[in-house]
Amino acid sequence: MNLPDITWNAFRRKNGSKGIRNKILVIYTVECAGFVAKEIVKKIDDAEVEVIGFSGCTDNAYAVRLLISLIRHPNVGGTLVVGLGCEYVQPEWLADIARQEGKEAAWFYIQELGGTGKSITHGIALVNNMKQKLAEAEMVPMGFKDLVIGAECGGSDYTSGLAGNVVVGHLYDQLVDCGGTAIFEEIVEAVGLINLLAGRASTEQAKKEICYTYEKALDYCKAVRQYSVSPGNFVGGLSTIEEKSMGAVIKSGSRSIQGVLKVGNCPPHPGLWLLDTTPDPYWMQFGITNPNDNEGLMALIACGAHLTFLITGRGNVVGSAVAPVIKITGNSDTYAHMEEDMDFDAGRVLSGQCTQVELTLQLAELVAKVAGGTLSKSEKWGHKEYFIPYKYQEKSVAFKKCDSYQ
Repeated sequence: MNLPDITWNAFRRKNGSKGIRNKILVIYTVECAGFVAKEIVKKIDDAEVEVIGFSGCTDNAYAVRLLISLIRHPNVGGTLVVGLGCEYVQPEWLADIARQEGKEAAWFYIQELGGTGKSITHGIALVNNMKQKLAEAEMVPMGFKDLVIGAECGGSDYTSGLAGNVVVGHLYDQLVDCGGTAIFEEIVEAVGLINLLAGRASTEQAKKEICYTYEKALDYCKAVRQYSVSPGNFVGGLSTIEEKSMGAVIKSGSRSIQGVLKVGNCPPHPGLWLLDTTPDPYWMQFGITNPNDNEGLMALIACGAHLTFLITGRGNVVGSAVAPVIKITGNSDTYAHMEEDMDFDAGRVLSGQCTQVELTLQLAELVAKVAGGTLSKSEKWGHKEYFIPYKYQEKSVAFKKCDSYQ
């Protein structure tokens, strides 16, 4: 099986992008509007209608940029924005952005409609109208060269760096080679590996971006007095953050790193990209990031990932809004124990049941099926977790010189 030859049907958006799902997002712009938005989605009871939102009332550029990126995401065909009426994030403005992208859009304030019941009834009518229009979406062929995949680790154990992350790295190499786009994150799980990462930079500018991002991550870990290693990692057989880092970085494969993305910025061209999710300096006191798996998945999706890999040795159950999650484990015992949630058993390569080449091809086949409409395990269960935090992060920074890294 050759990746360039594999195709499936996708949804063509009016802006020219291709999506593997046909979602309607019901977005609340403040926690006070969250109940109404969630009730609209609950009463419609359609897997393609999802709710996301930002809980904060105070303005936050990071959260707004992330919401805008999800509205623009190719898996999204329509957006209903629900506001209370006195918050900073304006629903009309978000709906206008959706319309500018050629997507179905509507908005309202709960205060203007007269309360909970009237708002829910009105919202249901708006979403049902969108559903009728999205049913007519044009279908077009799509292949791996059109695909953007994001990857992150969660609940790593000793098999993650031996099998789970390794098979993702091999698939990433093939994805990049056929013209697709791969994004990896968790720079806080790259401690001790700066020379390896900087050595893979495709340009001098990319090297500067990688070095700056690495140094910022170290400063961040020192500021919060914690590195990205947990008691669960130790129970799973890992001993140090450096050991965890080796496993985490291997999921990026071996191809050149094109540069560093900020959350909400889509890759400017295909290839392998590093995603920076840590807050920028001097702003860590307000909005220190909450480094959970769902924040990481949402950050990847906000960069345009059509689907994501969540690699976990110890097992996980979560999914995400907007894009399917494929959960991979390098531990066959974990897969057997949590088969109802885990999508792919990479541990078979450790027991000699298959070769690494065979395993990579099998993962590619699964990706093609999910991209073509087959539900991942989390989608079957209805897992649609999301997390949009307060955070400060510039879209671009003046990257420091990094002459110390050769």
